Amino acid sequence: MSAAQHTPPITEDAAPTKDVHEYVESFGLYWEQAGLPRMAGRILSWLLICEPPHQTMHELTKALQASKSSISTGTRMLIQMGIIERISMPGQRRDHFRVVPDSWSHIMEEKARKQFTELRRLSERGLALLDGASPARRQRLEEMRDYYVFMEREFPLILDHWRAHRSAVERPALSHLIPEE
Repeated sequence: MSAAQHTPPITEDAAPTKDVHEYVESFGLYWEQAGLPRMAGRILSWLLICEPPHQTMHELTKALQASKSSISTGTRMLIQMGIIERISMPGQRRDHFRVVPDSWSHIMEEKARKQFTELRRLSERGLALLDGASPARRQRLEEMRDYYVFMEREFPLILDHWRAHRSAVERPALSHLIPEE
């Protein structure tokens, strides 16, 4: 068995284990390598695995052993990115943070489409500058343009496949919630 199989589930009252802290740090490092703040990655990773799935500022500072200001900055960034949201819970004064349901496909769809379009346009602009140049000189930009034309066309289909997959997976999982007639 792997170490992950030996790790007890994260419960509401349990302090994060060494394995959980390592996971959170790994996630934060990945985000930092991608050019984003490490703390934002740490917050996101915690919100992906914590129980309950929504956490107050106090719970985040305690679990992540971080200052309120760094949590505030990180949550603000993640909210602006559309990855997490601030919610209120009935009967509680403190706001909670949670991962936005289905945020991954929405974020990827918006960002990827913009990126694909912009990079295709830039490659076309470069090709216009090289009008009349040798095929060898134009080859790199043509490859770039062709790739982004392909991605603009195919990415929506990938997202459609993802949504169909999610729908097929969620239907059986939610079937016990649907009353019988």
